Amino acid sequence: MDDTLHGKRDKRGDWKPFKFLEYPPVFVWPAQPRRFLRWFFGYPGYILPWNLGYAALSLVVWLYLTPPMTEMESFAPGWILFLLIRNALIVLAVFGAFHLRLYWLRRQGTAFKYNAKWPATGNPVFLFGNQTVDNMIWTLGSGVPVWTAYEVLTLWAFANGVIPYVSFAEHPIYCTVVLLLVPFFREVHFYVVHRMIHWPPLYHSVHKLHHNNVNPGPWSGLAMHPVEHLLYFSGVFIHWIVPSHPFHAIFHLQHLGLVPAQGHAGFDKIVVGERSAIDTHAYEHYLHHKYFECNYTDGAIPIDKWLGTFHDGSPEAQERMDKRFMERAAKQAAKRARKG
Repeated sequence: MDDTLHGKRDKRGDWKPFKFLEYPPVFVWPAQPRRFLRWFFGYPGYILPWNLGYAALSLVVWLYLTPPMTEMESFAPGWILFLLIRNALIVLAVFGAFHLRLYWLRRQGTAFKYNAKWPATGNPVFLFGNQTVDNMIWTLGSGVPVWTAYEVLTLWAFANGVIPYVSFAEHPIYCTVVLLLVPFFREVHFYVVHRMIHWPPLYHSVHKLHHNNVNPGPWSGLAMHPVEHLLYFSGVFIHWIVPSHPFHAIFHLQHLGLVPAQGHAGFDKIVVGERSAIDTHAYEHYLHHKYFECNYTDGAIPIDKWLGTFHDGSPEAQERMDKRFMERAAKQAAKRARKG
């Protein structure tokens, strides 16, 4: 599949799509019901292919890879260790599949790759000087244990009636709606947490570790400081408030844990044939890693657009961002001058 039909490369070999980013027809007025329904049920869209895939995997995990609720009524090492190993293996399989195809085997070369360079080696900013090794250590050594801790606590709370439970059998419509809303809530929670850790003290002590990945790859998705993992996975606490089923919480955590591989893929499309490819929807977040202070979230809710931090990849968006940087720099210079 020829990536020059969909984008162009600059002198450094970096690729960008011709089409600028735009939000789906969700928060628009006047409402566009036909476009919304095409986006919601169509391909590619809200449900297909990615969210359906994550939901299907979560259903398998809930039905076949989660201990019985009676077993989780107490904090026993056996089932806790099982969940930890289970989550680690899922991460190895999903993140590893992205990395194997795109970076190890390089099945499509640099076609649709935003940054022409491959993951860094010999760079002291990363553990052992290797970006991929560094990312895997933070993901498996901190991300998976924190994810598992939240899951253990939440499933224990469900098993003991600490948090409100609702049955799919008794309330199928309500449970389906909650399931469909999980990715929406994820966006809002992620935006709040993400803006918070871009506050300079937290950025330099916590979030900078993740932003060392200026040229991200799949394993960069969960390569975070443990404090960031604690904040990032805390979104599952919504199910301690909103009546839910344990499957909702598992889907929420699987979504939190696995979507970052897709969102940090570094490629705009995964080529699956001579004329077909699957969109990764990674460009919006790639621009965040490139410019740091735009696109704090991505998806269906235009929070960045509402708050003036949206970058759609156009020259006009770049100009607005540069202007914002200059105005802030001028304010900081004036503040230093007054103190001096």
